[in-house]
Amino acid sequence: MNVPYADGKVLYDLVLYHGYKKALEIGTSTGLSAIWIAWALSKTDGKLITIEIDEDRYKQALVNFKEAGLSDFIDAKLADAHQLVEKLEGPFDFVFVDADKDWSKNYFTALAPKIEVGGCFTAHNARNTWMKGIKEFLDYVKGLPNFKTTIDTTSSSGISISYKIAED
Repeated sequence: MNVPYADGKVLYDLVLYHGYKKALEIGTSTGLSAIWIAWALSKTDGKLITIEIDEDRYKQALVNFKEAGLSDFIDAKLADAHQLVEKLEGPFDFVFVDADKDWSKNYFTALAPKIEVGGCFTAHNARNTWMKGIKEFLDYVKGLPNFKTTIDTTSSSGISISYKIAED
């Protein structure tokens, strides 16, 4: 499943408005959200690392990146994010998660120390609190004093946006 137009536009606008340059995406699928992010990064002179576990979707994403003319702005990795995220050095100023929802909190706790102050962690399907892991993740991030979390509701699924306002 790819993000709808409204959600892609939110991602694009966030990256462009804040001038983010060091982005990470977990859950590439066939690359539509990565294209939105990379399109904005092409204007900020940034780069996206995107991770996909499914080989067929990964291969299709590579084709889509090339067709969109954005391959130079994307480092696509075929890997299990459960293992790779811990190894990524960072820092990041923009993170988008659209993968296994029950791991959203785990991804956040692994990446929060690697996000720069002023950067943000975004997660797809934030309005779908019936999905396993979404409510737990949102309750967790909303309770952190060094992150300010809102939910963009311009689409039916929603995107949580957690800005890092302090180190701790």
